[in-house]
Amino acid sequence: MRAGQQARGRRNLLAGAAAAAAEWLLEPVEPPAAAGHPPAPPREEHVVVAVIALGARSGATTVARALGAELAARDERGACAVSTTQGGPPPLGTPAAGRLARALAPAIAAPVRACGRLCLVDAPDPVTLADAALRLAPLVFDVTDHAAAAGVAALADRVVLVGGPLVEPALAGAVAASLARVGPKPIVVASRPPEESAWEGRAEMELPHSRLGAQWALAGREPRGELGHAIAGLADLLGAQE
Repeated sequence: MRAGQQARGRRNLLAGAAAAAAEWLLEPVEPPAAAGHPPAPPREEHVVVAVIALGARSGATTVARALGAELAARDERGACAVSTTQGGPPPLGTPAAGRLARALAPAIAAPVRACGRLCLVDAPDPVTLADAALRLAPLVFDVTDHAAAAGVAALADRVVLVGGPLVEPALAGAVAASLARVGPKPIVVASRPPEESAWEGRAEMELPHSRLGAQWALAGREPRGELGHAIAGLADLLGAQE
């Protein structure tokens, strides 16, 4: 199948999946305005990961950036694009992240900035961002808006659900089952779970608390120590998914 046909098929799948998701989500999602997009040029495929917060203070942004930094370190071009809603001046970016930012900026018409190994992108349109990033670098969506979760999950190759200490563990199973109807089966991650918590048996991975590791991740760098090992394991798990 030619690249143009593949791109049109993927956009049609996303629009249809988002429309179907509106029937079962608590907050219906609007399908992205993808119908008018021209076919994407032939490209080298890179993975698209959706990291979705199950609730407030789940640590999804830390996971998204830590995972992005790990994927960047494993990619031959040395950078990863990560969507963001957080402003503020970022730390100094690597040359590879700067090159990615300059390459993405003309294609998405949205603010971009290098941050460590990451290119942080303030892009409201996930389809446009995916079209631009897939031929350049891995892409991680940091999803905190539940209304947008189904549309982004349908676009992603991998989905990670992140639940924190304030999230009821039973919610993870319900959300994972719902999102699996429109995208890949999610991997559930428990971030900073308390000892003897109800997350046991409900999460494929548990991420330890590490203030320093979180700071490294938010700066676009691979976290050190136990958190770094856990994120590397998560990246391995994503790579093992079919």
